[in-house]
Amino acid sequence: MSERRTRRQAAAEAAANETPTKSGAESDQGAISDAHGSSASTRDGGPAENIFLFWPNLIGYFRIVLAVASLYYMPLHPRTCSLLYSISCLLDALDGYAARYFNQSTRFGAVLDMVTDRCTTSCLLVFLSSAFPRWAIVFQGLISLDFASHYIHMYATLAMGGSGQSHKNVDKSRSWLLNLYYTNKVVLFVTCAMNELFFIALYLLSFSSPLLSPKLLQTVGESKAAAIQSGAQVNSSIISQLFTNPYSAAALEMARANKMDSTWPWILAGISAPVMLIKNILNIVQLVKASKWLAEGDVEQRRNAALAAKAKKGRRAN
Repeated sequence: MSERRTRRQAAAEAAANETPTKSGAESDQGAISDAHGSSASTRDGGPAENIFLFWPNLIGYFRIVLAVASLYYMPLHPRTCSLLYSISCLLDALDGYAARYFNQSTRFGAVLDMVTDRCTTSCLLVFLSSAFPRWAIVFQGLISLDFASHYIHMYATLAMGGSGQSHKNVDKSRSWLLNLYYTNKVVLFVTCAMNELFFIALYLLSFSSPLLSPKLLQTVGESKAAAIQSGAQVNSSIISQLFTNPYSAAALEMARANKMDSTWPWILAGISAPVMLIKNILNIVQLVKASKWLAEGDVEQRRNAALAAKAKKGRRAN
């Protein structure tokens, strides 16, 4: 009888020892699968999910493809570049709608969306810096302000608000202006769209406006103009100075681009310029508010550390 009880006790102890091991293995497997964006099974027995294949994120990948294609056409094909770039920007609103419609809002998607916006705008500003060298420092400043304000704001949100808080959840007591910007979808869309529209208009003006690009005013004399009509090559033209073959596809595209009408780009730039200024003012406000929020956290952390050190010192004295 005692031998039977001993065997039963041994079996119970063995089962108890195997249970934590199995649970630990399942936890490790879940952690590994979560690190790859998907899991074989959820704790509640629900269906497996792959975050990287959510509809909003697929739209985000397509935005990146369009942005890269627009950068490829940017130096010599302003119409194609503007079309691809504009579609990529407009899809920014679609991925947010898809996230709400399919209930697929994720932190990865939010970061992917923000990084795509920062990179595409920065690439366009880099081109504008080369197109308008005298204003390069302005475009460089805009790039720096955009990256700095969003990075510090994101870091402050994670450090002070917790990992579960979105960077768009700005309390009114901290900044009513940022609260309006991030919570009102119409304000957010119009502000971002007009900001991008201004830079696209400047990009088109670099190909069409002699006022901003004096090189477009370069002409040839009457004798050389007659030679052009007869089919002779004009070596003094700006096209032949830039390209080895003035009749190549790139040279012909630039010739067509130089004949663009600058009326609509000027109109679009004039309409969107005030909103662009407001957007960069918001970037400044965001940078200042986030910096103050981090500083408040540093002050509180140092105060708590000083109180803890003082209490520890008092206990030693006693």
